[in-house]
Amino acid sequence: MQTSSLFSLDLKDLGKGLLVAIGGAVIGAIETSIKAGSLTINWPSIGSVALAAGLAYLGKNFFTPAKTVTSAQ
Repeated sequence: MQTSSLFSLDLKDLGKGLLVAIGGAVIGAIETSIKAGSLTINWPSIGSVALAAGLAYLGKNFFTPAKTVTSAQ
């Protein structure tokens, strides 16, 4: 399987970027709640963490050249 080429993103990259953004937001919310000692939801903070995580993942994939990925048998 070939990954997306250098300076391009495909649909799989966008889907994985969304998953990274959601995961980063969940981890950020859990961390904030643990530090506060109670369940606190700060939507602007969660949104900024999600945006940063998603953009970082997409930026990494945008500047990474294509490679062939083989599955282990």
